[in-house]
Amino acid sequence: MSDQMQGAQYSVPLADLIEKLRFETLYMPENGSEIPVCSSNVNRPGLQLAGFFEYFDQNRLQILGKAEMGFLRDMRSEERRKVLDKLFSMKFPAVIITRDLDCDPDILHYAEKYGIPVLRTPVHTSELVTELIPYLNTYLGQRITRHGVLVEMYGEGILLTGESGVGKSETAMELVKRGHRLVADDAVEIVKVSADRLMGSSPELIRHFIELRGIGIVNVRRIFGIGAVKDTGNIDMVIHLEVWDRSKTYDRLGFETEYADILDVKVPKLTIPVRPGRNLAIILEAAAMNNRQKRMGYNVEKDLEDRLKKLEKEM
Repeated sequence: MSDQMQGAQYSVPLADLIEKLRFETLYMPENGSEIPVCSSNVNRPGLQLAGFFEYFDQNRLQILGKAEMGFLRDMRSEERRKVLDKLFSMKFPAVIITRDLDCDPDILHYAEKYGIPVLRTPVHTSELVTELIPYLNTYLGQRITRHGVLVEMYGEGILLTGESGVGKSETAMELVKRGHRLVADDAVEIVKVSADRLMGSSPELIRHFIELRGIGIVNVRRIFGIGAVKDTGNIDMVIHLEVWDRSKTYDRLGFETEYADILDVKVPKLTIPVRPGRNLAIILEAAAMNNRQKRMGYNVEKDLEDRLKKLEKEM
């Protein structure tokens, strides 16, 4: 299966946000729960309440916290109505009031006038932003579907790639048997959730299934239990499996790190040759632990270099 770039504009229905983050609905226009949220950025409209609307992004959810509500409360009635009329006329997806603050009647009036949902949460503003943006990024980020297998070992998300028939699924099954977790087999949906972070999942239709040649489709969750599978996982490393080529020279020291570019994110990559007699499961476990050590700051090259220098001094 070739890589497929998804070019469509992604969105998440407002109803999903309300259910996921347990928002209280103060006002909902007809069909308002179907309003698409298509921006992972949010806005605290302090500048807009002060009358500055240049560069206003109409796609962003608007959040009114303690500061914004206090600012509105201290405004003169005529001035407050004027600025709220202008704000709600921008037709953004919804406004969210934090800290369970009382909703000014003028807010509800102009929300009804322009058909803008008004939601409320007991969560503090900073906590809401911290929870809301990653959730939106998961659904709205750039994405690609790539042929491969995604497994999690020792907290490391490993994307296995390679030609069909090289043994990716069989290796994944061995890893599951050794206590690791399957995220996706055959098709991995990859989403860019931040500038340097990728997450992968399986299409719902084939989630938790593995195809093993000679056996057929296997339900990993049914056979090994719920602890053997995971719906989503980070992609921390790419391991490309290829049939052993005697004419090719393979890296034996690993001093130079190769990277795979996925959605403009550089992910460490290894190429591992496959031939009869090699225990791929153990090799992949070692690769996952080594990658984890590198991310935690351990540098095997420097360690070896320091030992060589020490040996030279003793000679």
